[in-house]
Amino acid sequence: MRQVNIHEAKTRLSELIAAAERGEEVVIARAHQPAVRLVPVRPRPGVTGYGCMRGRGRIIGDVISPVEERWDAER
Repeated sequence: MRQVNIHEAKTRLSELIAAAERGEEVVIARAHQPAVRLVPVRPRPGVTGYGCMRGRGRIIGDVISPVEERWDAER
């Protein structure tokens, strides 16, 4: 475990982030008392952006008839 004070964390933030991403535990302390732990953000398993809008849109047109003709017919 690596513990640094806030002032040192401000100065070496990029290095501390890299250490946390490698799996090292980084603790930031205030007046030598642990305050926060720096951890990497991991994507949630099984969650993707694909298909998130399924069923929320409506297609009004195709390659045969222009959109304007179908739009007028549906009104």
